[in-house]
Amino acid sequence: MASLVVSLAGADRPGLVNSLSVKIAAGGGSWLESRLAHLADTFAGIILVRVPDEKAEALAAALSELAAEGLVVNVITGTEAPAPAEQVTLELLGNDRPGIVREVTQTLRGLGVNIEEFSSHIESAAFTGEDMFRAVARLGLPPGLSAQDVSTALEGLTAEFMVDIKAPETA
Repeated sequence: MASLVVSLAGADRPGLVNSLSVKIAAGGGSWLESRLAHLADTFAGIILVRVPDEKAEALAAALSELAAEGLVVNVITGTEAPAPAEQVTLELLGNDRPGIVREVTQTLRGLGVNIEEFSSHIESAAFTGEDMFRAVARLGLPPGLSAQDVSTALEGLTAEFMVDIKAPETA
């Protein structure tokens, strides 16, 4: 089986996700995982598809045909990566300011941490109405690095950050 990572962006419209799912099913693929969102009047997303090896090329070509409907589509054949020594979930909240994502990711990179999933948004503080930056990330820690090490490093960026790191919940 092949794993295809499909990224896409374009003008949003009703039925867009259905068009994707029809192409994937018709091509013999199985929609495993996705992150899809409407951002700045644009529909963007990433989808993980599993498909029999012999159908992967044809499915990639079929998905690329969606360019005729105004979508920019990129299909990459993915591989299974080894699991990190430890996975943790990071929740971060702090006053928004330019460069905040750069500072956080630079700190994580310096520690050898792999960002496996990252989402963020701006929200209003409850009493002041000021912009607050909130991020949630799944991190892969290298051997020898603890969650406490990561928390300490991030809290060292500014006293304004609230950092919570925890092991993922098990089913």
